Amino acid sequence: MAAAGERAEEPLAELSHYVVARPIYSEAGFQEENERRPPLPPTLRERAQAACRCSRKRAFQITKSFLPILEWLPNYRVKEWLVSDVISGVSTGLVATLQGPFPVVSLMVGSVVLSMAPDDNFLIDGSNATGTNGTGALIDTESRDAQRVLIASTLTFLVGILQVVFGVLQIGFIVRYLADPLVGGFTTAAAFQVLVSQLKIVLNVSTRNYNGVLSIIYTLIETFEKIGTTNIADLTAGLLTIFVCMVVKEINDRFKHKIPIPIPIEVIVTIVATGISYGADLEKEYNAGIVKSIPRGFLPPEPPDVSLFSQMIAASFSIAIVAYAIAVSVGKVYATKYDYAIDGNQEFIAFGFSNIFSGAFSCFVATTALSRTAVQESTGGKTQVAGIISAGIVLISIVALGKLLEPLQKSVLAAVVIANLKGMFMQVFDVPRLWRQNKVDAMIWVFTCVASIILGLDLGLLAGLLFGLLTVVLRVQFPSWGGFGNIPGTDIYKKVKDYKNVIEPEGVKILKFSSPIFYANIDGLKSSLKSTVGFDAVKVYNKRLKALRKIQKLIKKGKLKATKNGIISEPGINNEAFEPDEEPEDNEDLQVPTKEVEIQVDWNSELPVKVNIPKVPIHSLILDFGAVTFLDIVAVKSIKTIIREFERIDVRVYFASYQDNLISQLERSAFFDDMVRKDIFFLTVHDAVLYIRNQMTYSDNQDPVFEKISLMQESKEPIEFTETSCPDDELDVQEEAMRRLAS
Repeated sequence: MAAAGERAEEPLAELSHYVVARPIYSEAGFQEENERRPPLPPTLRERAQAACRCSRKRAFQITKSFLPILEWLPNYRVKEWLVSDVISGVSTGLVATLQGPFPVVSLMVGSVVLSMAPDDNFLIDGSNATGTNGTGALIDTESRDAQRVLIASTLTFLVGILQVVFGVLQIGFIVRYLADPLVGGFTTAAAFQVLVSQLKIVLNVSTRNYNGVLSIIYTLIETFEKIGTTNIADLTAGLLTIFVCMVVKEINDRFKHKIPIPIPIEVIVTIVATGISYGADLEKEYNAGIVKSIPRGFLPPEPPDVSLFSQMIAASFSIAIVAYAIAVSVGKVYATKYDYAIDGNQEFIAFGFSNIFSGAFSCFVATTALSRTAVQESTGGKTQVAGIISAGIVLISIVALGKLLEPLQKSVLAAVVIANLKGMFMQVFDVPRLWRQNKVDAMIWVFTCVASIILGLDLGLLAGLLFGLLTVVLRVQFPSWGGFGNIPGTDIYKKVKDYKNVIEPEGVKILKFSSPIFYANIDGLKSSLKSTVGFDAVKVYNKRLKALRKIQKLIKKGKLKATKNGIISEPGINNEAFEPDEEPEDNEDLQVPTKEVEIQVDWNSELPVKVNIPKVPIHSLILDFGAVTFLDIVAVKSIKTIIREFERIDVRVYFASYQDNLISQLERSAFFDDMVRKDIFFLTVHDAVLYIRNQMTYSDNQDPVFEKISLMQESKEPIEFTETSCPDDELDVQEEAMRRLAS
């Protein structure tokens, strides 16, 4: 048995290690060996054929995208879902019948209607007046209301057209920018706005209709200022309704496996409250606020006034986007909860056709109402069947049953809505979890929520979206970076600061920059380079030129002599006579004479001039571009400049772990030339490190004698000076001097 156990463990031991033997691959070598095939972009004809091709399967998919009912209705589970959908549909329909539209859209539409049809346009004399405005002037209210209905329906029609156009043009991609933290903060603020709007109904306190910045705060302040006028009957009914609804919902949730059908508490409360209000005559006895009258029937269809389009196109664009964003934001909350996807373009088209159709029947702009959505979800709604039943209840109420619901107290309806907002307010507890997991996401949640409460939901959503995009820009502009080292005996490279066993290759620095590189963060790349290598390549270069200039002056004055081992000072001359390093940096003044001494310089040793030259302890720099997804033209030029700056101080620059699309991008940008070739690009960091080691070993074997400038105590046999001239058609004077004098 033991032997068998040992044999069983052997394969596991083998699988815990792997050994790979392959060549060291540069990009040029890899392309040559594996015969790279350049990608051929499809022609216009091929793209047109792909877009226009049609098959039975493709036609069915397109049809389902326009008619989602073909997707879910065949899979409908009648036994499991029908009862829940019926209960949810009835509950939601009763709330929808007795409450108005979503406040944000109603305020936006109302502002357009009031600006295009103000009371002043309908002033008349006393004989034909049907009402007065706030200043006591006589107005024709019938004509005013008819014109305002026409404007609202025309606006609805135009909004629908814009939404269909957005859907066809695939503008629904904007749903991707509604991140979960943003949606959570926005819907919580929307729930708070609904709470404030329903609170004054529960208290039966009348307030002005505020719009714009701080409107929620003003409404809340005025509500509490007038809290002394609270109607006790309405407050009592509201509190009892909230308590009963929340208790029953908790029972439904805890015992959902034992209760076959959720208790339809909203329907029960509505029926009971209507009976009590009617029997006790609460309006007359206690001055309770009741529904009173529900409009019956439908207005005949009326075409929109196309002449008004030019006056409302800007407002229609804003309403179309805001209505869509609100609907998708609320939808994403439940999509996350119940694990399904939202098609943004489909939502645009659906809302568009709905608004186009309803605009012909004097209806309002359609969007999602948070209160009714919460009621439908909390009462057990499973599918769109609940929505169909809800619409049917509204239809029946308008046509026939509206009279029966007129005695119902408004505070009861408001309390039903408040009780169903519990799920939205529970999102507040996501903030501590988000803060632990990702502080930026927590900030987006809080900022969007606060901005939506202060600025209003429309501007708050826009502010939250912009803030979210700003955090993305900042994270890309200031990405993570760090110096990497090798885990001995492996091809694994990790941050030096994070692991004790990580060792940096001798004479090599490895920098990983975790971001796309473009004009906004190229300075961050340069800064991280300086921090990683420990010096500024440009300053090192200028300092070396300054030292060379001073050395040549001393040689001409006879204070220094050239030998085959380097430079020595004349007897009796000490370093105090040499020029100190007190001259200011001036790149334009660093002119090197045309006659130079051909000798190598060890810039890390002590020099015979007092010039503070930073040490350069490395000979190679590797840039790990594994997390770089794209480069813009500014980045390409800057990277080429970086290579040039390090090459002239004898530090070779290599690139590793890049993505294939970067090579194609660099080729299109004319990045490669005689100086920058593909052989400095390696498939992995380990390839680059092994290549550098091989090069260093080869260099040491080929050139064991290294001449350097130093202060020597003994004079040796002088060597002859070799004078050369700098050609004008090559690199600039500074680079030519470095090429000849520095190593």
